[in-house]
Amino acid sequence: MMRIAAVQCAAIPDDVARVCASVRARVAWADATGIDLLLFPEAWLTGHAWEPETITRRADAAAAAIDALCRAVAGARATLVIGAFVREAGRVFNRALVIAGGGVVGHYDKAHPNEPGVTAGKAFPTFAAGRGRFGINICADANHPDAAQRIAEQRAAAILYPLSNMLPVATAARWRARSVDNLVARARQTGCWVAAADVTGTAGDLISFGCTAIVAPDGKLVARVSEGEEGVAHCAIG
Repeated sequence: MMRIAAVQCAAIPDDVARVCASVRARVAWADATGIDLLLFPEAWLTGHAWEPETITRRADAAAAAIDALCRAVAGARATLVIGAFVREAGRVFNRALVIAGGGVVGHYDKAHPNEPGVTAGKAFPTFAAGRGRFGINICADANHPDAAQRIAEQRAAAILYPLSNMLPVATAARWRARSVDNLVARARQTGCWVAAADVTGTAGDLISFGCTAIVAPDGKLVARVSEGEEGVAHCAIG
């Protein structure tokens, strides 16, 4: 049995203190509820971006932000998955961090990055939480069945999808239903549970309706946060 929760929330770019406070509150709820695995949106720790200069700046700030977050959740029982752009060996990655026991215990780098200057990840690790195992794909990876299959081949029970569908209005409208369709397709393809966490709201001329949901292996949508609202989708699997 593994209890998964996916958080839908507003973007809070470049404000690590607010992000840490929000995560700490969600962790308190998760621990009180018996959640094993708590998922946040793509690059939510410092903020997602499409502009190369912003991506670089946030990647350079990631190490300090990760340290601050680990201190903030040091007493958590739940395992967290939260992302950031990071710099490693001179390259920038779109990374989902797995945090447990107040420290980073693993990570996944987006295999099909669509942000400028971001290096593709090559590894598809899986991780333990509760009594199950999970893997991670990130946002645009959901368009690529091969990325999900690499997780399924390791007999993971669930695939997590941190998302950031903060897009120009016309683009967001096109992806409004397709994002859910992709999650359903990946669940049916792999026979895994699928959980996604997305941002919601607006940022300048961009909008995200929010695609935070949990999908059963047969493609049934079992939990979803309403569009335009902050909240949590959660479910026990296995």
